[in-house]
Amino acid sequence: MKKIIPLSLLSISGFPVVASAQTVSPEAAIASIDMAWVMIAAFLVFFMHAGFAMVESGFTRSKNALNILMKNFMTISIASVLYFLVGYGIMFGTSGGGFIGTDGFLLSGQEDQIGFFVFQAVFAATCATIISGAVAERMKLSAYLLLTLLMTGLIYPIVGHWVWGGGWLSELGFVDFAGSTVVHMTGAVGALATVMFLGPRLGKYTGKTVNVIQGHNIPLGALGVFILWFGWFGFNGGSTLAADPSLVPAVIAATLLSASGGVIASALYSQLKFKQIDASLTLNGALAGLVGITAGAADISAVGAIITGFIAGIILVEAVQLFDRVFKIDDPVGAIAVHGICGAWGTLAVGLFATNGGLFYGDGGELLFIQTAGVVAVAAWTMAATSIGVFIIKQTIGIRVSRREEIAGLDFYEHGSSAYESSGSIFNENTPQTVDGDFGVGLLNRLNSIDHEQKKAVH
Repeated sequence: MKKIIPLSLLSISGFPVVASAQTVSPEAAIASIDMAWVMIAAFLVFFMHAGFAMVESGFTRSKNALNILMKNFMTISIASVLYFLVGYGIMFGTSGGGFIGTDGFLLSGQEDQIGFFVFQAVFAATCATIISGAVAERMKLSAYLLLTLLMTGLIYPIVGHWVWGGGWLSELGFVDFAGSTVVHMTGAVGALATVMFLGPRLGKYTGKTVNVIQGHNIPLGALGVFILWFGWFGFNGGSTLAADPSLVPAVIAATLLSASGGVIASALYSQLKFKQIDASLTLNGALAGLVGITAGAADISAVGAIITGFIAGIILVEAVQLFDRVFKIDDPVGAIAVHGICGAWGTLAVGLFATNGGLFYGDGGELLFIQTAGVVAVAAWTMAATSIGVFIIKQTIGIRVSRREEIAGLDFYEHGSSAYESSGSIFNENTPQTVDGDFGVGLLNRLNSIDHEQKKAVH
């Protein structure tokens, strides 16, 4: 066992003693603390991807759970690399006419900004993964990954440049503190454009009837919502980019209160509307409140945050019904309503409730007008760019799996495995089995009979 010799004895004995730490200036200490806080926030935002994976897999059927997990792992990985290669430069490089960054690719000349890059990279992945839930259970993995390249390498960075990179919207005075529009609405509009090309899942709509396709594990989805709520404290709190003792607690308080308001509102409103508290809508109500406050977390008071989240929770319930029953837009997890409609609402809420510039604080409607213009511009760009990209993908490799593959489940056909233990062959022409019980043996029998007849005709 080693003996510890006091430094005083060493010094008495004549051994030179080296100071264990150099004097650190107050500025350097503050910079270190600020960077530590931003890195902790980046870890929290990264952990949100576990939340997205749990929500998406829990709210969908078990036969597609593994596919959803793979999409989320691939999204964070592709986004991190691609954002390093080109995304960061497009977003934060020298502005070309206020529309796009023109340098800083591979962080060239930006080496001292690597901590900021890490924080922004996990944001880019968050934008892309919003699409994953909306297109679940019927989109080809290869097509989704190509769309992820487009979203993280071009569409999202351009929007980010407009708002956070010194672009034309920031010059107008557009306010989006942590990304209600930049991150969430951009991802949701991209999801909407994709779903319009993709179409609904088999069996979702029968004439005018809307059929419920139940998620296989709502407790797993609830765990995902809690993880997202936890990670959102870093999402919004870290967007201060400094460990500001006056700003960070206020931002986190607004985040907590808005999410809570969203839960309460969606629960109460679903009780009034359906005579029961709907679990999935209430869980999404938390996310609606979180998305809603993200734009104004640093500019809206605690009371304003509660109001913003409460309204977001009500909007969420109506938006889900509107997309599902009126527009026949099949979104298994409600991502378009949560991130798109509530993201737009949260951005407009800044123009109403901002303590400096908000309409309800006597500052007129100028900020509200700017916020509205920004929402429209971002939605138009994202819809147009995504539609062009998805159209090209559809015409080349296709975007949707076959009918047979969709019924069997994407786990089996895309990955040759499944998330859960199962027995027997999914498609056995002699003894066909039910797939998740959603379509029953009858439909599988008919499909297998068609395949059998086609094979006989070929021979």
